[in-house]
Amino acid sequence: MSVNTSNLSDFEEIDRFEQAVQTFFNGHMDADRFTAIRLQQGVYGQRQEGVNMLRVKVPGGRLTPVQLDALADVTKTYSERGIAHITTRQSIQIHFVPLARSPDALRRLAQAGLTTREACGNAVRNMTACGLSGVCPREHVDVGEHVDGATQHFLRNPLNQQLPRKFKISFSGCEADCAQSLLHDTGVVAVKKDGKHGFMVKAGGGLGHKPHEAIVVEEFISESELLFSLEALVTLHNKYSDRTKRAKSRIKFLVERFGVQDFLEKYREEFARTREALANLPYPQGVWREQSGNEIPGPGAPRKLFAQHQPGLFVLPIALPIGDITPVQMHGIADLLRIHNLVELHTTQDQNLAIPNVAVEIISTLRGALSTLGLNEPVTGDNVVACPGTSTCRLGITSSTLLGPKLSGGVKDLRIRVSGCHNGCAQPETGDIGIYGEGKRVHGKLVPHYQMYFGGNGMGGGALALKGPSVPAARAEQAIARVESAYPESSNENFFSWVRRQEPDYFNQLLSDIVEVKREDVEGVMRDHGGTGDFRVVNLGGGECAGASQVLIGANFFEAAHEREYRNALVFQRKYDEAAHCVEAILRLLGSGLAQMMGGARQDDLTKLVSQLGQIVPGELAAEFARLVGLLHSTPEMNDTVLQAINRAVDIWTVQVGAFCSARDAQLDLSEALPKLTAPLVQPLPIAAKRVAVPA
Repeated sequence: MSVNTSNLSDFEEIDRFEQAVQTFFNGHMDADRFTAIRLQQGVYGQRQEGVNMLRVKVPGGRLTPVQLDALADVTKTYSERGIAHITTRQSIQIHFVPLARSPDALRRLAQAGLTTREACGNAVRNMTACGLSGVCPREHVDVGEHVDGATQHFLRNPLNQQLPRKFKISFSGCEADCAQSLLHDTGVVAVKKDGKHGFMVKAGGGLGHKPHEAIVVEEFISESELLFSLEALVTLHNKYSDRTKRAKSRIKFLVERFGVQDFLEKYREEFARTREALANLPYPQGVWREQSGNEIPGPGAPRKLFAQHQPGLFVLPIALPIGDITPVQMHGIADLLRIHNLVELHTTQDQNLAIPNVAVEIISTLRGALSTLGLNEPVTGDNVVACPGTSTCRLGITSSTLLGPKLSGGVKDLRIRVSGCHNGCAQPETGDIGIYGEGKRVHGKLVPHYQMYFGGNGMGGGALALKGPSVPAARAEQAIARVESAYPESSNENFFSWVRRQEPDYFNQLLSDIVEVKREDVEGVMRDHGGTGDFRVVNLGGGECAGASQVLIGANFFEAAHEREYRNALVFQRKYDEAAHCVEAILRLLGSGLAQMMGGARQDDLTKLVSQLGQIVPGELAAEFARLVGLLHSTPEMNDTVLQAINRAVDIWTVQVGAFCSARDAQLDLSEALPKLTAPLVQPLPIAAKRVAVPA
């Protein structure tokens, strides 16, 4: 079994973040710019002023006892609430951390190799995986190796610093697809085809605004080419997703905009280029094996003690009510793992935990010790997932954390998913019964409601749930119980199939009396769960799920840095003409970004860009740009000597442009996007005193 030993931390970036915090407190950085820095470091704004949520990446959901202790320490020492929360993406969230104390909290996490970097914001987020990776009898391979490899590849990667919006990736070890590729921006599924092992790759899935099921972009791809496919899809998102209409800046909207065939064509173009540039890149290699079992545990932790493919070993699941856990419980579990020489704990997509590699002779001891910590295995009906809702989230409309514990999946142990708004962090469209909070006017009064969904399943062969009626929040328990009663207890038919066998209007009719609110009933439904006053939707200026607004020139610099990495890789392979195309891209990105910063227009034609820059930027910058473009266009045949000289000159010019832009905008941080020059550089070129308009 692959044990997560990756150290993802970086103390220097935490130091830089602390400096940014102080600059912000001193009034020398505006809120929008600081928000972008804060989100890049995984520090998320809350509903409550003055405190933040830290989102800690847990790739594939795998934690060591040392890391669990660090999470417990941070929760106890820095959180004013003292409770950590496991998300449906297997990350750990720690709320109510004062901003001033967040750098110290990040340092404690970093001591255990944990990072919050890119756990929020416009980046590749935490990568999820089957909760039983490495131990499931059905798996073709332990995808933990591939999760670690992909995490290391994208973390702090220039391509990943200023994406148009977030990007989510899942990994499943077999066709059962317990990590639910259907709902991800990109999903990786291990498969066996024609006697060979490899991966299926999907893209364009997503929930929230306009749910969309992922499409297949690769029926079968070898292990050695998987990273090429992932990078090509992230590049597609970076190049084409809308940076202005942020509600439509997910890759699912690219599939919608281009159409499936055109999307696939653009993907293949990017894949070919990525494969060429990254040809010498080492790739993650797993240990592939034949399947030895058929039981499908489902998304999340198993609902009972689960036999591993390793003889004599079991997975022991731990139920956490709506994903919450205390420092005492985390320290207690870490101590238990050490006592019994267990090296790993898994967080799961149903907000529970799973302890793998438990020998049969210690099961009873572990159960007893967990019970003293107030922890037990799942029981029938408790498969309920809830997002934070109005307890902390700025986007929350309803109090999902108060409703969730009141609900039950009944004797059929249905999967209940409760979200506080339509963004669907609890994945309501994939539950047997899913609901999300909204406000609706009834007889002139604003009444909290839950939009209902039925029969969702994000796994292999599944589909997004069917939309049902919206019911008053005060009657949500009654509505769910009604649906559970209608599902025949003695039926061998699964809920997914049963829902789809019903007439289109079945659930509307079934719940019609619960949906209807007569005028005389309004007073009884006007308050949300736990509410003491009339319901209202609080406008807090929007949440931060969409990331922060970006400075265009910053995005251009990071994309240019990505092109620079491709350029260097192609030079190493002696592919000089291909490397020269990367140099052109660098000049086009930075030249066009510089023109726009100075009040000009975007221009992709380098010759026209030379003319435009000559009119609006300092002479030295524009003159050197013109010289570099001329060199590229006049060199008949590229070779190593010529290209290395051009590359050196382009890198020097890039640093000069960075200095120029940073001087014009003191809050612009390009340090991670600039080339590292091996020789001293002349002084930066002079700064234009004012922005000059381009003549018509």
